[in-house]
Amino acid sequence: MRHFFVPPEQVSGDEICIMGTDVNHIRNVLRMRPGEQLEISDGSQENYICRIKEFEEDKAVLTICERLDVNRELPSQLYLFQGLPKGDKMEFIVQKAVELGACAVIPVATRRSVVRLDARKAEKKRQRWQAIAEGGAKQSGRMRIPEVYPVMSFPEALDMAKELDICLIPYELAEGMEETRKIIDGVRPGQSAGIFIGPEGGFEIAEVEAAVRMGAKPLTLGKRILRTETAGLALLSVLMFRLEQE
Repeated sequence: MRHFFVPPEQVSGDEICIMGTDVNHIRNVLRMRPGEQLEISDGSQENYICRIKEFEEDKAVLTICERLDVNRELPSQLYLFQGLPKGDKMEFIVQKAVELGACAVIPVATRRSVVRLDARKAEKKRQRWQAIAEGGAKQSGRMRIPEVYPVMSFPEALDMAKELDICLIPYELAEGMEETRKIIDGVRPGQSAGIFIGPEGGFEIAEVEAAVRMGAKPLTLGKRILRTETAGLALLSVLMFRLEQE
């Protein structure tokens, strides 16, 4: 079933109004007609099965058929601090991080980041990544759209991470798997967790040291060297299985 998001103020009684670009997508791309059903999330843990009532010039009016008692969100908030990669890898990372349950993706300009974006280009990229996050949330049945933050410097990212319950930073010189398992097992449902992933070439030692001073826990992802677009998703997958509840 097709899945869309609306702000709570567009839910009124037994009706929901969809406005904006989604109206054109539903009517002209998907070619849906009155009587067909959609799943709607309002971003506040409320999901609905709706039937299309009618299309007006600039909106689709839906009738609520059923309020769903379901929660597809992880019990912890996972923040992916991703070092800016080359090319279009960030699009892939955002899409898959959303599918795996991340609540936010924070692009980080690190010392080894090859990509350098001025303010205008950075905002244009962020808007593109946010649209991909919305698409991933629709596809995976999320109840909210994860936020893609503006590009941050590494010190800014560390300042943000200070407010989280735990931070993890995969690092090739970290202790072995036994220590990593202890760290992972220490992440509890309800906690907020940050994951720091370097760009191609990884973090510089000084950056890792700064993260550790802030409180981040270094860990290993195994004996193989993972690409930047793989490392964060690998750790998100482990945490998803660790935290997922019935």
